[in-house]
Amino acid sequence: MEQHRTRPAQYGPRRNGAPLPSQGRGGTAAARPLGRPVRQRTVPARPAPGPGSPVARVVRALRGMPNPRLTGLGSGLFCAALMTLLGFVDELLFGASLTVYGVLFVPVSLLTALWVRRGDLLTAPVVVPIAFAVGLVPVAESGDGIGGRLMGLVTALATEAGWLYGGTLVAGSAVIVRRIRLVRRRRAAARNRPPV
Repeated sequence: MEQHRTRPAQYGPRRNGAPLPSQGRGGTAAARPLGRPVRQRTVPARPAPGPGSPVARVVRALRGMPNPRLTGLGSGLFCAALMTLLGFVDELLFGASLTVYGVLFVPVSLLTALWVRRGDLLTAPVVVPIAFAVGLVPVAESGDGIGGRLMGLVTALATEAGWLYGGTLVAGSAVIVRRIRLVRRRRAAARNRPPV
């Protein structure tokens, strides 16, 4: 009994010597019908920085850094634990200097915003001020009892509000930049996706 090979109607009969469709070649546009033209975007070429240029050295250093992806809770715990540790180090080495603590808070805020995963981006500007307050406990001046310690914490928060706002602004700016890049990548992927 003779068996006939069936082909989908969208491709039509193949002529002798005609090239295989893209799915036969293993291309990325496997689902695209042959009749549609392929639009290719031209990307202007940027000159690559030289191997010894400062930009190339910075890029290599950034690529060598760890790139963890923290959840929202993980980023909060990371930031709070690191600020508490830096608070104890500040108390030990610098005599509980609030200025040193504020300066150290800004890079920790940036790291928290860069290391939080994409799905939890909006948690970074929320957890950063909480971590600032938690880390102030060893640094803030304390009086007698819980009331004195609480008053010292409130005073430190009031006097160091500039560092608190600055670090939160840095974290928020990094989150906004990451969010914009994420949206652009999704749009580009949607444009390059073959039609169904």
